[in-house]
Amino acid sequence: METKQNKYYAAIDLGTNSCRLLIADKSGTCVYKDTVSTKLGEGMFAQNKLTDEAQNRTLECFYNFKQQMDKFGVEPQNVRAIATASCRMASNAEEFLHKVYHETMIKLEVIDGKEEARLNLLGAMDNVKSRAKYVLIYDLGGGSTEVSLALNTKNPEILFTISIPWGARNASEAFALSAYEPEKAELLRREIRRWVEGFKNEANWEKYQNDIFVVATSSTPLRLVSMVKNFGEYDRERADGVAVKYADVDKQIENIYTMTPQEMAKNNYIGEKRSLIFVAASVIFQTISKGLGVKEFTASLKSAKDGIIKELISHDKSKQINPVNYRAASGDR
Repeated sequence: METKQNKYYAAIDLGTNSCRLLIADKSGTCVYKDTVSTKLGEGMFAQNKLTDEAQNRTLECFYNFKQQMDKFGVEPQNVRAIATASCRMASNAEEFLHKVYHETMIKLEVIDGKEEARLNLLGAMDNVKSRAKYVLIYDLGGGSTEVSLALNTKNPEILFTISIPWGARNASEAFALSAYEPEKAELLRREIRRWVEGFKNEANWEKYQNDIFVVATSSTPLRLVSMVKNFGEYDRERADGVAVKYADVDKQIENIYTMTPQEMAKNNYIGEKRSLIFVAASVIFQTISKGLGVKEFTASLKSAKDGIIKELISHDKSKQINPVNYRAASGDR
């Protein structure tokens, strides 16, 4: 597919539940994308190690992603592949990173929570359709949840951010919440509230909350929006950029709490792959939203991978204009 006229960029975002690939041309237009449920963090909580099964699933995903990048002739300098919470936490993450590189030649970069929040904000800004002075963004992942407050500008500056070390996958395992149980859910709520209160105190939240646009990224808000809008099934593309009242979402969450894992597996909006982790995800999402007094939010499919593509293209253009001492942004390794 590669021609002399075409140039492509690729972003890979490896999370605790899913691995995402986005390939775009030099104008930023998507030419290929895929999301694979690798469940890298499945079974990790007990021993703080990535299991062999999870590593093998993820390696297979990387083989397939590499084939797609090769089809488009994506050059190594035009790729950024990041790994987040599971690889930040797992004791055998370094071994896994070496395995990915030696078997697929894809160099994974483990980023910290601040870099994850920054990239999510950069990607999600395409869905900020407001003149509000500030943006609040929260990204509920499988192994962590980032909450950030930023200026609503073309190049948004993060004012305050936290990385809560709980997401849908690890919270489900740690609090045994595959089905809703009030006492277990309350333990998780207390943990999330503690982080939210810390964020509010640090950010002097009352100063900003009345002039703010709220964006929620990841699968959970996109599924909840699909429910509220009665799409008939989970449709992340259709839900992308859609705004809803939080009160309507809260009704859906309360209904989810009445469902068994088997019912969630058969539900068109949740499905088998999310059925064991959606209760914990809902508890986290609900606790953050209520804790911050969110009245309305916009769901965003655009996230870290989209932010990476923006920066790859921007940096490449800068090199062409002034090719000196360029070094890609990076987080912790």
